[in-house]
Amino acid sequence: MRRRSMAVLAAVPLMFAAACGSGGDAATSTTGASSSASSASSGGVAELQVTGAAGAKPTVAFPSKVVESSSFKVLTPGTAGEPVKPGGSVVANFTVFTWDGKENKLAGSTYDEGGPQVITLNEQVPEILRKGFAETKGGGRFLSVVGKDALPKEQQAQAPPGQSQVFVVDVVGVPAEKTAKGTASDPGLKGVKVESPGGDAAPKLTTKTKEKAPKDLVVKTVIKGTGPAVKSGQSILVQYAGKIWGSDVEFDSSWSRGAQPIMFQIGTGKVIKGWDQGLVGVPVGSRVLLSIPPDLGYGKAGSGEKIKGTDTLVFLVDVVAAY
Repeated sequence: MRRRSMAVLAAVPLMFAAACGSGGDAATSTTGASSSASSASSGGVAELQVTGAAGAKPTVAFPSKVVESSSFKVLTPGTAGEPVKPGGSVVANFTVFTWDGKENKLAGSTYDEGGPQVITLNEQVPEILRKGFAETKGGGRFLSVVGKDALPKEQQAQAPPGQSQVFVVDVVGVPAEKTAKGTASDPGLKGVKVESPGGDAAPKLTTKTKEKAPKDLVVKTVIKGTGPAVKSGQSILVQYAGKIWGSDVEFDSSWSRGAQPIMFQIGTGKVIKGWDQGLVGVPVGSRVLLSIPPDLGYGKAGSGEKIKGTDTLVFLVDVVAAY
């Protein structure tokens, strides 16, 4: 769907995995708008100074000496909702620095990608970061040093010194739902069938038909949400499945990849045109069916081995949240 943002999202677990493990010396967190703190209460983060308000890309001033041990500090606690629970998903912006003050080339900053990302707090995420998330609500910010003590013990001895990473994380919120909820209706698109079992169960999309595909973009409501309408420029959290008209070939599906919602920025050219045109204005909480002609999909070149330049794409999309 959105190549750059998907690449960043894929890079986040890789970045976290590079430092996963024991979690190191988690310091007792403190709160406040300033990043200055005593080393007794917040370990290595006391050596760092962050400027800029939560919700905007930060700047970090680094001392010359690298802090090798892991620690974290809550800079702004946040007031929206509750912190994410262990194993749950959280929507956040983050910027990752190396100790020379440069952004980490692998992870970088979500602010440069146009919007936040959804992160699942599993074992790939270093314990020190999970502790920061556990104490920060929506609208809050925490700072963390991830040192080599966050690596598995068998890797710590081989890890070169001076490789500590610094994370500035802005928590946007914790998604309340994973799928659209409500009474489903027949989308009324001849040749396409949608089955909605209810709850968090994945819906079934069937596109095997001899009917001719629509020439224009078709947007049909299956479940009408009760939230605000999606605005251009927002980042939307979605579940989706994509199939090719007539063949029932599935080329992509968040439900098939563990049913974890995925985030995309909408209305700004970060996704295919059919999504930009079809999802702006949809109420949050909706399940919608999109039939997208080739010129609003991947064009004459197609995409990968499954999508040809003449294929009409059919998506079933649950708009779970918008930020």
